[in-house]
Amino acid sequence: MIAPNAGPLTGSGTNTWILVAARPVVIDPGPDDPAHLAAILAHLDGRRPEAILVTHAHADHAGLARPLAARTGAPVLAYGDATAGRSPAMRALAAAGHGWAGEGVASVGAPDRALADGEVLSMAGRRIVALWTPGHFGNHLSFEVDRAIFSGDLAMGWASTLISPPDGDVDDFIASCRRLRGRDPAILLPGHGAPVAGAADRLDWLIRHRQEREAAVLAHLSRGAADLAGLTAAIYAGTDPALHPAAARNLFAHLVALHARGRVQATPALSPEALFSQADVG
Repeated sequence: MIAPNAGPLTGSGTNTWILVAARPVVIDPGPDDPAHLAAILAHLDGRRPEAILVTHAHADHAGLARPLAARTGAPVLAYGDATAGRSPAMRALAAAGHGWAGEGVASVGAPDRALADGEVLSMAGRRIVALWTPGHFGNHLSFEVDRAIFSGDLAMGWASTLISPPDGDVDDFIASCRRLRGRDPAILLPGHGAPVAGAADRLDWLIRHRQEREAAVLAHLSRGAADLAGLTAAIYAGTDPALHPAAARNLFAHLVALHARGRVQATPALSPEALFSQADVG
C-alpha cells in the first residue's frame, strides 16, 4: 500500500507493507493521514495485527503508528525512541543545536517494545530478523524475511538516501549498506518506490555514490576554503536548485565525517555555518 504523500523526498509516497496472515504484521504504517489509516483498516478487514513494525522515526513512516495501534490494539515495535542509536558525533551536534529537522520526526515516544539488533521475531508465519541499520536515521531498522529485506529509507531504487545530521550519519550509512550487502538479499522492499530486484548491485552503487561524493568534496576544498552554500552550488551544479537545501544536508553529513577523520577543518567550529578547508595531513 502507498500512502498519499508523494513529494520530492518521498517519491510516489510511503510504502506500507503488510505481511498477510491470520495475525498480520504491518511494516511502516506511514504518515498520520486519516485516509491512509482507513485504507489500512480496510485491508486488514477486522484482523488484529500481531505487531506494527517501524523502520525509523521519521513522520512519513511512523506518524500513523499510534493511531493504528489505538484502533487495533497491536503493539508498536521499533529500535527505540527518536534519539536512539545516534552516533557520538551526531549526539554532539544535536547538543550544540546544529543540524536540521529533516523530514520531521513522529511524536510516538518510545515503542511498546524496543527491538535489539539481530532479534528474531516469529510472526505472521515467518522468521523476521530485525537489523539495526543506522545512517539515514540513528534508530533505523531493516527487517529481513527469507532473502527479502524491508530496507526502509536506507536503500531505495528511485533515489539515493537523504542523510541529514544529526539524525543521519554518512559513515553509519556506508557501514549499514555493507551489512545488508553481506546478507546477500535477493530483493529490497524499500520505504519509497518500487521493489529493487538487483539488491547487491544497488547496495554497491549506494556505497560507491557516497565515496564519490566524498571525493568531490575533498577535490573542491583542495582548491580553497568554502562554506556549505558554495560547496552545494558547485557540487550540485546540475541539480534543480529547489533540491539544494536537501543536497546541503547530505554534504554537511560528509563534512562531519571528514572532520571526524581529520581530513577537513571547520572554522570557527563544526556547524552548517562554518568555513570548511582541507586539513593539512602532511
